[in-house]
Amino acid sequence: MSMIELVIACFIGILIGTTTGMIPGIHVNTAGAILFASSSFLLTFLSPEFLCVLMVSMSIAHALIEFIPSMLLGVPQEGTATSILPGHRMVLQGRSKEVIRVVSVGGFGGIMVTILMLPLFTIALPTLHEATKPFTWIILLTASIYLTYRLTANYRDFIWSLLLFILSGILGWILFQTPISSGITLMCTFSGLFGISTILFSLNDSSTIPHQNPFYELDIDYNKFKSIFAGGITGAILGFLPGFGPAQGTVIAQAASGASDNDDDDTVNFLLATSGLNVSDCLFSLIAIYIIGNPRSGIAVYMSYLIFEMSVNHLAIFIFASLIAVSVSLVLSLKLGDSFSRLMGGVDYRKLSIGVILLQVIILYVFIFYYKAPVFYMTLALVTSIAMGMLPHYIGIGKSHLMGVLIIPAIVIYFQMFI
Repeated sequence: MSMIELVIACFIGILIGTTTGMIPGIHVNTAGAILFASSSFLLTFLSPEFLCVLMVSMSIAHALIEFIPSMLLGVPQEGTATSILPGHRMVLQGRSKEVIRVVSVGGFGGIMVTILMLPLFTIALPTLHEATKPFTWIILLTASIYLTYRLTANYRDFIWSLLLFILSGILGWILFQTPISSGITLMCTFSGLFGISTILFSLNDSSTIPHQNPFYELDIDYNKFKSIFAGGITGAILGFLPGFGPAQGTVIAQAASGASDNDDDDTVNFLLATSGLNVSDCLFSLIAIYIIGNPRSGIAVYMSYLIFEMSVNHLAIFIFASLIAVSVSLVLSLKLGDSFSRLMGGVDYRKLSIGVILLQVIILYVFIFYYKAPVFYMTLALVTSIAMGMLPHYIGIGKSHLMGVLIIPAIVIYFQMFI
């Protein structure tokens, strides 16, 4: 594969990833599935490496750019769900330019940490991967209880947080037991728990988006660097721990960075850790094919079918592609985020919010009909998720406890496997 081909593949991937990242509710795996379905035709004139580089750069661009609709509109993906509320809060304070810089720098820094630590991970992780498999459910359970305790101010909040964690876990377990595509069930529950419920509640606060401050200040001090580092390291750890995704990683990143989604002083550090985790996990889930021979994401699965034997040369090409993708996406994220925040100033917030909710619901039902999922069942799941997503706002606790929707099913599955 020539250097020119590599760069062309990179830029096509960045273009696709930026487009999917900016459309609320669209997951990068959707674009990956379309590409993979077309691969038999595309491979007649493109090499497997070209398609894989395209997928790498697409997934990294998407992971960074998706924070823009997440932060400014309150529309979640798995990796951005816990950051919705603190990010949304900053936008309603007129700090949209600041929040875009925070998540962009966090994502860029997180991927740099992962790449720099790669030699160490390549040596240490295969052994750790085998050693920790039987204890995955214990690690998840302990981290969840510890974080629930640490992120609550008093006994009342702890009990409520634990209850919501368990209830969201039961919801997740019920949905994942159905034969319905997990992509649809995830889109439905995340839209309800973190997207639509957050936007509905914020309708009470403000009928117009406040004037967005054109000035912003982001000095990288020791605490911010620690948060970026925690996000990057956690993203890599997720790459080999079975059953862990960005959602569960937020639990670990919060502990490692010492940041909270409740305290406004800690919001920036929390967002830095979350965005660093999301983007570095995106890269590491791809290179886990080489390190532990285990694809850790939808895109990674498609790549493993295109390239049967992952070599060091492939790894070097993908890391180079990811560096180009994250660098270009950083600039795009800042430019698109600033343009978005300028457009939002003075917009009728109620109308914008209702429009975003309608767009999310339309996209969800398009996929429900496309995958032939039962409409009544999915509607019931969406309404239940919205109702559950509203509760933390009224109780006065963080929404990160609703990550039980993914964590508890993972605990149950790994408990059954190794007990």
